[in-house]
Amino acid sequence: MNQNPLADELFAQLQGNPLQQISAQLGVDSAQAQQAVGAALPLLLGALGRNAGQPQGAQALFGALQRDHANTDLGGVLAAALGGGGGGGSILDHIFGQRQQRAELGLGQATGLGGQQASNLLQILAPIVMSFLAQRFSQGGAGAGGLADALGAERQRTSQQGGLGGGLLGAVLDQDGDGKVDLGDLLKLGTGLLGPRR
Repeated sequence: MNQNPLADELFAQLQGNPLQQISAQLGVDSAQAQQAVGAALPLLLGALGRNAGQPQGAQALFGALQRDHANTDLGGVLAAALGGGGGGGSILDHIFGQRQQRAELGLGQATGLGGQQASNLLQILAPIVMSFLAQRFSQGGAGAGGLADALGAERQRTSQQGGLGGGLLGAVLDQDGDGKVDLGDLLKLGTGLLGPRR
């Protein structure tokens, strides 16, 4: 297993030109883009960790990585995502499901981007995350089990570290604070989106 958290490893790969391109696409300065990407990556990977922990979740994710994301390099994926391709919207739908709007609003509020720019950022990053995971786990022979273990550890690490990424992940995935996402959480998600925040 790798020593570096997945989010840190991918964040390092995005430094320099990729981050500048994302910053330009969002119309924000590089410092704000850096902070937003630094919060969004643990959120995406943590949510994937939750999904991979479900029955058949890791196998389905691993299959999707091999089928749709295995033969892509970071530059190509970024170019496609910045051009409106890359399938970011449908990937986010699979990652967050009904929690997508909450994830976008939470990220937008936490980083000062606002909901629409946060949505754009997540749509740019989603195919990059998938490509990164495909390259990381398809080549090593770790299989779906290794992917599930790594994403589960990532989710746990993000939650324990707290900070922006951990706080967002908890707010999006666990609404009643019991550490599990259940029907009570889903009901609160629905009322939270429709009604005033407490």
